[in-house]
Amino acid sequence: MTVTVRFAPSPTGRIHIGNARTALFNWLFAMNNKGRFIQRFDDTDVARSTQEFSDAILYDLHWLGIFPDATEYQSRRFEIYDAMVEKLKAARLLYACYETPEELDLRRKVRRTRGLPPVYGREALTLTPEQVAEYQADGRRPHWRFLLPNFSSDPLAPERTEIHWNDLVRGEETVDLASLSDPVLLREDGTYLYTLPSVVDDIEMGVSHVIRGDDHVTNTGVQIALFQALGAEPPVFGHHNLLTTASGEGLSKRSGALSIESLRETGIEPMAVASLAVLVGTSENVVAVPDMAELARRFDPAATSKSAAKFDPDELFVLNRTLLHHMPFSEARDRLIVLGISGEQAEPFWLAVRGNLDRLADAAIWWRTLRDGPQEQPDFSDIDRDFLRQAFDLLPEDPWNGSVWKEWTGRIREATGRKGKALFMPLRLALTGQPSGPELADLLPLLGREGTLARRP
Repeated sequence: MTVTVRFAPSPTGRIHIGNARTALFNWLFAMNNKGRFIQRFDDTDVARSTQEFSDAILYDLHWLGIFPDATEYQSRRFEIYDAMVEKLKAARLLYACYETPEELDLRRKVRRTRGLPPVYGREALTLTPEQVAEYQADGRRPHWRFLLPNFSSDPLAPERTEIHWNDLVRGEETVDLASLSDPVLLREDGTYLYTLPSVVDDIEMGVSHVIRGDDHVTNTGVQIALFQALGAEPPVFGHHNLLTTASGEGLSKRSGALSIESLRETGIEPMAVASLAVLVGTSENVVAVPDMAELARRFDPAATSKSAAKFDPDELFVLNRTLLHHMPFSEARDRLIVLGISGEQAEPFWLAVRGNLDRLADAAIWWRTLRDGPQEQPDFSDIDRDFLRQAFDLLPEDPWNGSVWKEWTGRIREATGRKGKALFMPLRLALTGQPSGPELADLLPLLGREGTLARRP
């Protein structure tokens, strides 16, 4: 069997880190099984779905390192869904209901007072032709419900089937359909809810595994019943735990919380996002994984916890620094060129500064410092100023190499008696204007003797 997975967001906003977790779980599962990844846009909500959001989601996925094998849009497949509706109607598995929201709410309240579960009582199945004609004369248009399976030949009997499946993440799962109402598949205005298009597309596209958030566990019971009603074998399901904010709140596309766009604009590396999104809430340690192939080797859906995982953005910056500190020049080269960092000094410069970067873009700050000097001159005391003048008089002659810093500081120590912070800090401030930063031993050869002398107070 060819493994085929899908990531199916509604293009009604930018995806956030929680959506990316689902996309990455599917992508890594496909990688590990040499399978296919379908990007499917569940855009049946035509009023709120936009091509702009679809394009933005694809851009975010590409930035993360996810490249779909195919891209599909549900809004272009209505004829297929319409045909399946007729099939279900012919099998008497889809029935018309005329209740208003107010009437349904009242019935739920009545059932609660009687100690019954507040599910739909299938009253529409007992409507006479005269009652239907009366509703239609009043201008009511029906919504259509899927008749969930029932052990009894009597459709009004209370007992219904339990749906069982072996979840890829959670193990053995059961949904008791007796606790659910027959789901509405088609609204009064003829538009589709999520369930039917999703199941039909999974059948039509040969989806073998559905990996998604555990907020869909109950939906899965209904969908398996619908797969069976349409004569199809259900796919393998896997439900991973959801991500929440550090304070335990859910993530939302509409709020823009931790959107991939905002993380990218903050300067976070894609593999920092991918590493945390995949590994948090699993038995794996959360570490900065350098590439998608290595992340796939670490990925095991069964290692995912059943409880929600808190996503702390501060952890992203820790992972980001780790990735930058070990990033080879070959990987950074093109992005450095965009920042105006190129030429013979670009590689030794990158190797010198990468260990002090929070974001790759910060390299431009150090490049300007090396070329143009400190943006603000430190305010030295008279004692330190005299020390620095003496220190700069002791600069070794050209040519310079990697040992020039050791040679220079040795001369200074011998001539002034200063050592430790009292020696190094004034030099660092004079050379860079910053109290911390890259090793001066690495920066001096980049500055050269002339560039170093230019920073003499």
